[in-house]
Amino acid sequence: MQKLPAVFMRGGTSKALIFHARDLPKDRSLWDAIFLASMGSPDPNGRQLDGLGGGISSLSKVCIVGPPTRPDADIDYTFAQVQVDTAVVDYAGNCGNMSSAIGPFAVDEELVQVSDGKASVRVHNTNTNKVIVASFGVEGGKALAAGDYAIDGVAGTGAPVRLDFLDPGGAATGRLLPTGHVSDTLELPDGTPVEVSMVDAANPCVFLRATDLGITGTELPEALEADPNLLEKLEQLRRAASVAMGIADSVDTAAHNRLTPFIALVGPPQPYTTLSKTLVGPGQVDLVVRFLSSGRPHRAIPVTGAMCTAIASQIPGTTVHSALGQPDDPSTRPIRLGTPSGVLDVNAAASVRGSDGADLPPAQYTAEYASTYRTTRRLFEGFVYAPVD
Repeated sequence: MQKLPAVFMRGGTSKALIFHARDLPKDRSLWDAIFLASMGSPDPNGRQLDGLGGGISSLSKVCIVGPPTRPDADIDYTFAQVQVDTAVVDYAGNCGNMSSAIGPFAVDEELVQVSDGKASVRVHNTNTNKVIVASFGVEGGKALAAGDYAIDGVAGTGAPVRLDFLDPGGAATGRLLPTGHVSDTLELPDGTPVEVSMVDAANPCVFLRATDLGITGTELPEALEADPNLLEKLEQLRRAASVAMGIADSVDTAAHNRLTPFIALVGPPQPYTTLSKTLVGPGQVDLVVRFLSSGRPHRAIPVTGAMCTAIASQIPGTTVHSALGQPDDPSTRPIRLGTPSGVLDVNAAASVRGSDGADLPPAQYTAEYASTYRTTRRLFEGFVYAPVD
C-alpha cells in the first residue's frame, strides 16, 4: 500500500479528498487508480464501503491543488469526479461546491499568503480554464470555518465563502450557446421530440421543461430514482445533447462521459416540500429545478449547474427563461432556485444585444459573471492508503 497525504473537506453540499499536486505521481496516468481506491470504486453495490466515498456523486470527489499556471491566478485546481459503480474518473467539468473549499485550503496549507480579515483567492480551474474568485474571512492566518451563515442541504451554520465565476461562458465548448440557438429539439429513441436549451456557463447543461416528460419539476430524488423509464429518457437526451454541443462525437462516446453535460428539469414557481420536510411556497422561488449528476438525481444542485441556470434564465427564448415566475428583470436581484434541499440564490449577469434574443447569432450573447455563497469545513487531515499498481 502507498500512503499519500490528503485532506478531507466539505465544500457546500459536497465532500472531497484534496491532494497537493506535489504529493501525487508526476505521471498523471497513475492518478485514476489512486482516486478509485481512495473512494472505494468501482462498487456494484453502490456504497463505496472500501473507501471514503459516500455512494452518491456529490460524495465521491477528488480535488488536486498546485501552483498557478497562469499569471492571473493564485492557485491551480483540478477536479476529478470518481464514478461510484464503474472504474471511471472524469475530468470533463468542474464542481462548484468543492470550488468553495479550494481558497480556504490554499490559505490553511500556506500555498497563498493573505492577511487577517477578508481574503480573496483567485482559483484557476484547469478543467474549464476559468478563474473563480473565492472571498472569505481569515483569522490567525487560517480560513474561518465557524459562522452564522446557513445553506440549504447542510445542517448547522458556517462562515460564508463568496464564489465569483468570472466570464463563465464556454467553459467546456468555447461558446455560451454551443449549438448557436437558444433552443433546439432533440428526439427520444421512440421519435418523440423534446424542446431543450443547451447552455455552457461554468459547466455545460441541457435544460428541458419537466412537464414535457409528464412530471412537475418538484419531485424529490427518491421519486425520480423510482422511475427508471424517466431516468433512461433523460440519459438518452443527455447523450444526444452531448453530441449536439460538440462535447462527444457520438452517443456511444457520450455514454462514457457521465459528468457533462448536466441535464436539468425546470418548472415554474410552485409549492413543494424539501428533503428536510420544509414547505417552500411559490412566492419563495423564481423557478424549480432538478439536476441529474453522473446519472443520479442530485439531492441539492451542482453549483456550476446553478450558475448555468441563472445565466440561461436571462437569455430570452430558453426553456429556463420561459419557466421564470417573475415579470421583472431578473438581473435586478438574485435568481431564487427551488432545489430538493431548499432555495439557492444566485447572482448572475448575461448580456443579450438586441430586443429579442431568439434570432441573434451566438456571439451576441455574453455571460459576464455568476456568484453565490457556500460554506466549507476541513473535516480531517492525514494519509490515504491506496494499493501500489
